[in-house]
Amino acid sequence: MDINRVALFVKVVIAGGFTAAADDLHLPKSSVSRSIALLEDELGVRLLQRTTRKVTLTEAGQHYFDAVSASISALEIAGEAARDHGVEPRGVVRLTAPPDIASLADIVARFTRKHPLVRLEVSITSRYVDLVAEGFDLAVRAGKLSDSSLIARRVGPAEMALMAAPAYLRRRGRPKSIDDLPAHDWVLYRANDGHSTLTLTGPDGVNHAVDVRGNVVIDDLSLCRRAVEAGAGLALLPIHTLIDALATGAIEHVLPGYSNGAASVYVLMPTSKYVPARVALVRDYLVETLAKHLTVNEDTCAAARATKPKKTA
Repeated sequence: MDINRVALFVKVVIAGGFTAAADDLHLPKSSVSRSIALLEDELGVRLLQRTTRKVTLTEAGQHYFDAVSASISALEIAGEAARDHGVEPRGVVRLTAPPDIASLADIVARFTRKHPLVRLEVSITSRYVDLVAEGFDLAVRAGKLSDSSLIARRVGPAEMALMAAPAYLRRRGRPKSIDDLPAHDWVLYRANDGHSTLTLTGPDGVNHAVDVRGNVVIDDLSLCRRAVEAGAGLALLPIHTLIDALATGAIEHVLPGYSNGAASVYVLMPTSKYVPARVALVRDYLVETLAKHLTVNEDTCAAARATKPKKTA
């Protein structure tokens, strides 16, 4: 039996049809269809029911798929492991990350200079990405993890602090305590009906829940930052994205003693018994370099908290 035909059958089932499988494998649809027909002739049974609109498994096809799919997957993994052994990692690694990871462009550039045989395909998006369904190898995420099916490597803290533009503080005044916060204008991240409850930890380690409202609600943290810089209001923003803005004075730290440190930055990957060498290489590089970046930010956070608030005219 031609094992390539069996593997192609599994691919057609997973892809959902001949056309999708042919596109994925860069083969003519006619070649894919002919290979499956030859496999059915060899087995003496119809595996796929073909109509003009879709392809479905027959009862025999379902049993055959269940029996062979794990073996085909194991062969593919073994082949990839053999190719990885003893050679410089090469191939494509697909990575997704949010737009507010400020150092990512520099990390990607340095990695590709160091490992020119690995091609990084990076998708920057604020939406939740299903790594398995969308075919991604790795993801960088900040926040609290909710998907337990992923393998997570914690990189470091993603502390969030209160920020505002100097122009806004001159216009509306600087909050002197958390009791002043509800009276201010807010730029809110993914808030419901313009309302959000902020959890802030004070210098005494006590958590405080603060209800605030805002006329600007945005689902992208990088756009939240730009709205704050434009003077739209206060916002709770991740410190690790604001080092340059804090250094230039485009944004100021408000109530430095209060922050939300519950979130972390993670590098995630789908669960798998075998991790290709190129994916492991990118994963480890991301963890190492992002951790260094966040350590610098932690020092900046500490310095900002130790600085007395400026007097706003």
